[in-house]
Amino acid sequence: MPCTLGTFGLWLLLILTVSLVAANTSLSVPVDTKAVLSCPPITQKAVLVTIRWEIILRDKPSCTRAYRRDTNETRTINCSDETISWDPRPDRNPALQIDPVAITHDGYYKCEVVTTHGHFYHGYHLKVLVPPEVTLFQLENGTILCRAAAGKPAAQISWTPGGDCHTVEEPLGNDTVTVQSSCCWEDHRVSNVSCSVSHLTGNRSLSIERNSG
Repeated sequence: MPCTLGTFGLWLLLILTVSLVAANTSLSVPVDTKAVLSCPPITQKAVLVTIRWEIILRDKPSCTRAYRRDTNETRTINCSDETISWDPRPDRNPALQIDPVAITHDGYYKCEVVTTHGHFYHGYHLKVLVPPEVTLFQLENGTILCRAAAGKPAAQISWTPGGDCHTVEEPLGNDTVTVQSSCCWEDHRVSNVSCSVSHLTGNRSLSIERNSG
C-alpha cells in the first residue's frame, strides 16, 4: 500500500515549517536609570497567541512572565523583583521595564512571541554600568594618587604629563572595581598634572598643583 501523508501528517509538517526567528542583543545600561526591553514586533496580519518573558539572573532562580491571549491570562513564576514589570495588558505593550536599574539586574532577558505566523524571540544580554567615584590628591611623600573607586567595569587611568606611574586594580564583592594609579615626576619643573579617567559611563579629567616641597 502506498504511503500517504494524511491530514495529521500535513498538520505536523505545517507546524515544523513554521518560521522561528531569533535575535540577541548586548545592552549596556547605567545604574539607577530606566531600561525598556522590547519584544519582536507583531505584524498586522498575524494573530497573537502567547507572550513569554524569561529572566535569568546570577544566583537566582529563573523568572517567567507569561501572557495567553485567548484567555487574557497573565502568570508569573519565581518573580519577586518589583522593579521589573510589564504593562497590565501585555498584548498591547509587551515590553519589559526595569526601573531603576541595579547592579543585580545583570543577566539574560528573553521575550518569546508566538503568533499564527510563527515563533519569534529576542534576547538581551544586559550589562549594568556603574560610574566610578574619581578623586585626585597628593601624598606626604609627594606622590600624586588618582583613584577611580567602585566602577563597573574597571576604569582606565592616564596621566598628563607622563611620569613614573604604577596602577593597581582592586575587585570588590559586588562586581565593581577600584582602580588606583600613583605617579611621581623627577622633573621639578612639572608643577601641574592631570589625571584622565576613561569609563563607559563617561570620561573625567582632574588636575592638581604639585607641591614639590
